[in-house]
Amino acid sequence: MESKDVPSWIYALEKEDLEFIKKFVIHSGSLKEVAKLYEVSYPTVRIKLDRLIEKIKLSDETENEDFIQFVKQLVIDDRIELEEAKLIIEKYKKERNES
Repeated sequence: MESKDVPSWIYALEKEDLEFIKKFVIHSGSLKEVAKLYEVSYPTVRIKLDRLIEKIKLSDETENEDFIQFVKQLVIDDRIELEEAKLIIEKYKKERNES
């Protein structure tokens, strides 16, 4: 899979979030099993999942903004590196949220 094919919401997640998702999928979506793995309560895992859902929704909301699309196109055109694009987009989102 090429970087241009990776959904943008993936880039909004931390490594820890991706590990959580991996464990969740491997354990067939059982929050009870994931809670056992992390040695925490079911409600704690539920809160973690709810926060991930909100991160993904927020990422989807901003995905279609013109500036973000422009930066993504620069990556696709090999004009800037993916890591630079992620930094630019993150800075843009942070400044947008502060307004």
